[in-house]
Parts: sequence; structure tokens; C-alpha cells
Amino acid sequence: MGRTVRGGRCEQDIRYTPLPSQARFHRSTARFKGFSGPIGSGKSQALCQEAIRLSYLNPGCTGLLGAPTYPMLRDAVQSTLFEILERDGIPFEHNKAENVLVVKDTRTRVLFRPMDEYERLRGMNLAWFGLDELTYTPEAAWVILEGRLRERRATRLCGFAAWTPKGHDWVYRRFLQEPVEGYEVILAQPFENQHLLDRIPDFYERLKRSYDERFYQQEVMGEYLNISGGRVYYAFERQGHVTELRAKPELPLKWALDFNVSPMCSVVAQIEGETVSVLDEIALERASTEQACEAFAARFARHTAGITVYGDASGNRMQTAGTTDYRIIQEFFRKAGYGGVTYKVPRANPLVRERVGLLNAKLRTAAGEKHLLVDRRCVELIKDLEEVRYRPEGHVIDKDKDPRRTHLSDALGYLVWQECRPQTPVGEQSVPLL
Repeated sequence: MGRTVRGGRCEQDIRYTPLPSQARFHRSTARFKGFSGPIGSGKSQALCQEAIRLSYLNPGCTGLLGAPTYPMLRDAVQSTLFEILERDGIPFEHNKAENVLVVKDTRTRVLFRPMDEYERLRGMNLAWFGLDELTYTPEAAWVILEGRLRERRATRLCGFAAWTPKGHDWVYRRFLQEPVEGYEVILAQPFENQHLLDRIPDFYERLKRSYDERFYQQEVMGEYLNISGGRVYYAFERQGHVTELRAKPELPLKWALDFNVSPMCSVVAQIEGETVSVLDEIALERASTEQACEAFAARFARHTAGITVYGDASGNRMQTAGTTDYRIIQEFFRKAGYGGVTYKVPRANPLVRERVGLLNAKLRTAAGEKHLLVDRRCVELIKDLEEVRYRPEGHVIDKDKDPRRTHLSDALGYLVWQECRPQTPVGEQSVPLL
């Protein structure tokens, strides 16, 4: 361990034994290179190690590390980089106000920048740049950075990125389908990270029981799946999921709403063990939140085991009457004499991709288990689960084709997200996997 100077260049020993795919990524001499792999394949580690390597190859120059948003940049990229630098005794200074790091050995400046404001990237001269989670980054940001790769003093100009596959998007087209000259991508293999398996032997088996089949193939196996125009809730089957259900008086009711004027939609469910049972749906044309409450009370007036309310984060917004949808619900239940009413409402809605993936996983896990049942009377919800599709261009749900669609499945998704998502996320985290 330590630093040496050879031929006027400073060299630094680090504690890093790359996995086979990581080693191939670092050896690549392509001007633009990518590291694509499933969760647990060490993508963030490879990204930061490559940034350090290029900092020493380009002394006195400027590089950039980015991520789709600032929280992603802070929680994954920066935390991993700082840990490597501190662990290996590489001296650095971090200017928090400007979000710039200086590697003291080489006088290299590393800019930290989120890609959601990519127009601000114009005008800089870079020797290298590296982006994490490229599939969540606008293509325009990558194109702008390509044009910034023009530092005259650089000995190794390079743009690089790491990502988990997300279908046949722009990253797939640019790096794999029709690769641009000067591009190379390294595909990490699932189960390659023995360091991770030594620590958590059942890592992949747990994910198989938590993820739906397609999400497992994408996130854990690292496969590129084309879902353009396909069914959103592909794991739903009438024969296996639709049955006759009755409310169990000893279990609390779960009422989940998607706030619209027309239709005003909600589902009523109960949870026992791992199974979510959807008992009923309420779909009202041109209705208010109070009318939705009245419809709920008419169907479940005597249930005494408690009620939990779920829904869209937009229900916290003030209406023209000076109140919110959730306050209207609270006031209704208070006046009606209901006891034991609780609320599980997020400050911000979960990502659609994650909410849909979790709902598909309840319908059928990658291991073939089914943990969601729907009563026959939920006609509109069943239509949602069968008919809601993605737009032809990719991962965006088509909400325009039929105005009645998506609302009930959205409401159910909010409930499942609050009650069934893993409490301790497993996968790409700020903690290095090596």
C-alpha cells in the first residue's frame, strides 16, 4: 500500500480485487464504455474505481461523476467514492458548496453533477466523465457530455457509465443494438459476485420470492426485455386470481383511493399473512371524496376491526375549498363514529416502475407463488389488470386510450406498496460489495 512516483507520474496502490467483468471493464480502451449488469454485480464500485484510475492517468485535468438525480449521486456515487478514498489513504479535499473534489496527488478536479439539469453541463472541458444508472439518465445529457470530452492536456479521454438493463431504451440501442463506433459494453453475469454470496448466501433466492418474473429477469439476471406496448400487469390471470371472497370480521379493512372526479376509484381489501384479498371496488362517476366515503360506509358500516386508508400523495393537496381529500375522509369517519382509523399516505408517490413491479410480484413471484386474490365483483379492477398496457415507445403506461382504465389498479398499487414492499432494500446500495 502507498504512493510511488514513476516517470514523473504519481501511482497509488489500492485494495481492490475486481471481479472478472469489472476487470474487463477497466481494461477496455474504448473512448465510450459501459458496465451493464444485474443488482449485486458491483457497478457502483467499478464506476468509482474507474474514476480514480482516470484521475491518476490525467493529472491536473477535470473529470465529472454524475447520476440521474442529486440524491442518487449523493447516496450511491459519492458515498462509495469517499469510502474508497478514505480506506486507501488517498488524500482529497471536498468543496461541498461547489460539489467539487480535488485529488491532491494529481491535482485532478472531480465535478459532481446530477443529470436532471443537464443543460448546465455546457461550456466545460473534461478529460473524462462517468455516469451511474445511465438508463435513468436522459440521452441528451450523455450527448452533451460527449461534446465536453475535449481537455487538451488529457492522456486518456474517456466517457463511461454503469447501469441495470431497462428494456430496449436508448442505452440499449446505442451500446448493444446498433453500437456506435468507439463504444464497448461489458455485460456482467448474475451470480458472479462471490464476495456478496459469501456474505449473504441466500441473496438471489430471497429476490426470487420478492420479485415478479420479468423484474427478476431484468434486475437479477441482467437481461434486456422488450416490453413496448405489452400488458402492464402481465402476471394476472383470471383463472388463478379471481375468486369469491368475504370480509373477515377479525381483520382490519384496507381502503385505497385514487383521487379523480370521474371516475372516483377505490378498492377495499384485507391482508392475511402474505396474501392480499381485494374484496370490493368503488368506482363513481363525477363524484366527490365525501361521496366516496358515503359509498364505503354503505358497504362496510358494521366492520369493527379497524380501517387503514391508503392513496395517492396528491390527496394531500389543498382543494379550492381550503381542505385536502384526506382531511375530508378524516372528518367523515369522525362524524360517522368510526373508531380505529389509521392512514398510510406517502409524501411522494413511489416510482411507477417499482409500484408496478411489486404488484406483479404479488400476483406471481419469480418462484411461481401467488399472493393476491380478487373478488369477482371487482369488474373494473379485473379489466384494469387485463387491459392496461404500455405505450408503444416503452415504459410509460398508456392512460389516454381509455379514461376509465388505470385508476383502480393504481389505487391497489398504493396499498401494496405501503404494506408489501421490502423494508430493508436489497441490491445496489452505497455499501461496497467488495
